Amino acid sequence: MSIQVVFVHGIRTSATMWRAQLAHLADRGIAATAVDLPGHGTRMAEPFVLGSAMATIDRAVRDAAARGTVLLVGHSMGGLLSIAYAGAEDPPPVAGFIGASCTALPRGAGLAAYRFLARRFNSLPDKGLWLTTRVLAATLPDETRADFAAGGYAFDAQDVALASLAALDLAADVHRLRMPLWWINGQFDQLRPQELLFRRLTPHSELIVVPRTSHLITAMRPRVFNALLDVAVATLEQDALQPS
Repeated sequence: MSIQVVFVHGIRTSATMWRAQLAHLADRGIAATAVDLPGHGTRMAEPFVLGSAMATIDRAVRDAAARGTVLLVGHSMGGLLSIAYAGAEDPPPVAGFIGASCTALPRGAGLAAYRFLARRFNSLPDKGLWLTTRVLAATLPDETRADFAAGGYAFDAQDVALASLAALDLAADVHRLRMPLWWINGQFDQLRPQELLFRRLTPHSELIVVPRTSHLITAMRPRVFNALLDVAVATLEQDALQPS
């Protein structure tokens, strides 16, 4: 069976953030899909509900699993949700997982500070859009710069989505991940603090830190991320050839 890739976006953005990866896989003839979580992208009018977000991932994974072997790829909040999904006590049909920019446990002072900053930005007249646009213009290459904004920014869903992450028991979920697994972080990623804990909880995993890269690793270094995506695909293809 062929490899099927399912992408889950981060907070505020949408499925459009994966355009470079979808184009890369399409050129290789590998099937892939990117979901929009509730409150984001094409579903901006919906409220963000944790159960609905998990159901969105589940539908995409099970649909892909009907056609092949599933590689699940999540970025930031999408990575945290995908950890909770793939690490469930009753494991779903996920054969491999890439967690990008998501090696942090969303709880305590760190989560409270993130929510405080998000609320402050949302209180600005443009909800921080001017600053976001300037940062992306300064850090992302021309080829991917528009991708994060193409589906719109889910400002209204941000605080609710962040608050919902506290309900997850990610340490237990990470520990249950048994499939081939890659943690990919940028050198200057703000969600790196607990990457060594994640690595200890998944001793079979690989931790890859990309130099001179921030949190937006998929768009900041698309060729590097795509190369790592190729490694994951090749690994699952090789595993599929092994006798059971």
